[in-house]
Amino acid sequence: MARNPERRTALVDAAIEVLAREGARGLTFRAVDAQAGVPAGTASNYFASRDDLFTQAGSRIHVRMTPDPAQVDRAMRHAPDRELVTELMRWLMRRMTAERTGYLALLELRLEATRRPALQAELNRAIRTALDANVRFHLDAGLPGDADTVLVLYLAMTGLLLEHFTLPQVLSGTELDKLVETVVTRVVPTR
Repeated sequence: MARNPERRTALVDAAIEVLAREGARGLTFRAVDAQAGVPAGTASNYFASRDDLFTQAGSRIHVRMTPDPAQVDRAMRHAPDRELVTELMRWLMRRMTAERTGYLALLELRLEATRRPALQAELNRAIRTALDANVRFHLDAGLPGDADTVLVLYLAMTGLLLEHFTLPQVLSGTELDKLVETVVTRVVPTR
């Protein structure tokens, strides 16, 4: 197994691009090599199997989607109220729209996880860890609501992102910022 970590990361990022564009069935070593612009056979030197490639993509996707801590610090300079939560959720929508490829790949990975136990275990671990971190962040920041508030907000925003990326015509005529505000208003208490 090859040991160049930068090359491995580039290959996993290429796999994420292929997933977003071609779906899980299109994720082959050959497709990853072509996307990464490396010689044929390179990906097979870095990953023991397609299952391994899927699992590595499942691990990497969350790194790509995590906001820069400095940006989080800047965003948190405001009062910890429902308006701040609204702005954070709008920011989430902008970040995921900017990382559209990654989000689409994550959706593909979620579906593929129903057939691949190792991938399901990795996504369960990664998403549960992120959700727990979001709950801690919310509570530690003194934002309104409790752990259940964060869970319901997570589920609502996940559904909104799913519609936005997969069936955008369902939401046509609806301003996303206004919809995010409605979600937060319905889920997050004023105090």
